[in-house]
Amino acid sequence: MVLGSIVGEYKSPIAVERLWKALICDAHNFMPKALPQVISSIDLLEGDGGVGTIKKFNFTEAVKEFRYVKDRVEIMDNENHVFRYSIVEGGILGFKVNSYVADVTFTSSSDGDCFAKLKIEYESLGDSLLSEEDVRNIKQGILTMVKAAERFLLANPQCLCTRA
Repeated sequence: MVLGSIVGEYKSPIAVERLWKALICDAHNFMPKALPQVISSIDLLEGDGGVGTIKKFNFTEAVKEFRYVKDRVEIMDNENHVFRYSIVEGGILGFKVNSYVADVTFTSSSDGDCFAKLKIEYESLGDSLLSEEDVRNIKQGILTMVKAAERFLLANPQCLCTRA
């Protein structure tokens, strides 16, 4: 087993608070609407969306590798827009990694846009890190979700995710 990490940054034209509410606070309602070709539903299995909540992301046939992933909210700091989750079942867990924890941070830019930072720490199943292709696919999957959220929010300016 080897410890590895994946980092990424992205600048979004959506204001921090709006993107935070859509992607983090109300993801179980929002993401199936914003990305219906990939996410069929998100079920709250335990909790109310805050720390300790376990969510099951159910994927459509477009996702070939796996049908679902369950994650647990570890940290949810609404004031500082810091979010940590761990995968507890499904996805690449048990398939490519023994553990997977992601930290997501949103900050405002001077022009009102949002900077999103991602850091994933994982423990590999074998004696090597994830392949470059696996890392690229993980980053691309997350970026696809963010861009879908942006498109939806830009096309629907009246959409206000309500959970905070």
